[in-house]
Amino acid sequence: MFFIASKIIFFCIQPSSLAFFALAAGILLLKFGRPKPAGFFLSVGFGIIVLFGFLPGGNLLVLPLEQRFATRVPEVPQGKIDGIILLGGFEDGSITDRRGGLALNESAERLTETLRLAHALPDAKVVFTGGSGSLFGGEGIGSDIRKFFIDAGIEPSRIVIENNSRNTYENALFTKRLLKPTSEDKWLLVTSAFHMPRAVGVFRKVGFDVVPYPVDFRTRGRIDAIRPFDSISAGMERTDLAAKEWIGLLAYWMSGRSTSLFPGP
Repeated sequence: MFFIASKIIFFCIQPSSLAFFALAAGILLLKFGRPKPAGFFLSVGFGIIVLFGFLPGGNLLVLPLEQRFATRVPEVPQGKIDGIILLGGFEDGSITDRRGGLALNESAERLTETLRLAHALPDAKVVFTGGSGSLFGGEGIGSDIRKFFIDAGIEPSRIVIENNSRNTYENALFTKRLLKPTSEDKWLLVTSAFHMPRAVGVFRKVGFDVVPYPVDFRTRGRIDAIRPFDSISAGMERTDLAAKEWIGLLAYWMSGRSTSLFPGP
């Protein structure tokens, strides 16, 4: 129920949807001869588009998330590492299923950095966790991920696939059940920098202590706090991305799925 509700609610309240609803309401009110409320809704809709589609509002929202654990991709850690946990979300299962290969999205750096770590840490397990996160169903592509790692030179005995989780909470819960980590184990958690606070909070909540390894930064740093976007679509996409994480942090904390509202180091 939480999974379905979260998908529907976020679709309705993400900034791009709010801009559309406000503009639609303004146009309808104009049609029915209500110019004052119409002007308000039209101003809200256009205001969202200007502030977050062109001006750097989206970057201002994503920067605190990305800077929470590290300001750049970390160096390969030294010492004993038991495994590398790769969170799904970088793959497009529907295209992979229809077209073959392994279709990737903008978060592909999660996969490439995990592969780099896997070669640099030859004794570490390589764990992928992620099923279908689509509201309308679909199958996980764990078998395709396994084949990719094998083709890339990773020994099959090192690869562990968790293919049933649909969100970050299930990633943590199902992975812990599968791996049964001890307090002495050291596991790296690889996910996008903007997603790391929520991911760490959830893993801590289920009792799985991980070492954050943030990748897939979307900004260059504080300099992007004053940089307008090249296109409105790019700005709104960045804003929706950041809004999803902030709303997710609040929802996970309020529902008891995270240790704190804004987990940190």
